[in-house]
Amino acid sequence: QVQLVESGGGLVQPGGSLRLSCAASGRTFSTYATGWFRQAPGKDREFVAAISWGGASTDYADSVKGRFTISRDNIKNTVHLQMNSLKPEDTAVYYCATARTIANIHSADSWGQGTQVTVSS
Repeated sequence: QVQLVESGGGLVQPGGSLRLSCAASGRTFSTYATGWFRQAPGKDREFVAAISWGGASTDYADSVKGRFTISRDNIKNTVHLQMNSLKPEDTAVYYCATARTIANIHSADSWGQGTQVTVSS
């Protein structure tokens, strides 16, 4: 099983940027699709973005298209989420997760502990 650790969260003003990282342990990480999800207080967890095992395919929630970019470095076993033009409604705990394919990402079986992102002036 893959172990995942998120980092890079923090407090940022509206319009600002943050770069989240998901560091993975386990030799099979490069064979898994990886996704980012978020959960705001009082709301259900929602999908944000996903990337295929080789990085050739990506998928984004409509709410973040054009603002967020997901990427991966399989040599460093890391997936990043670059978040630009942040809005207060992006405030949430962000989690990374892995699954066999992007199509399965909503049934991910490995999750990190999450990193808090707060967008506020």
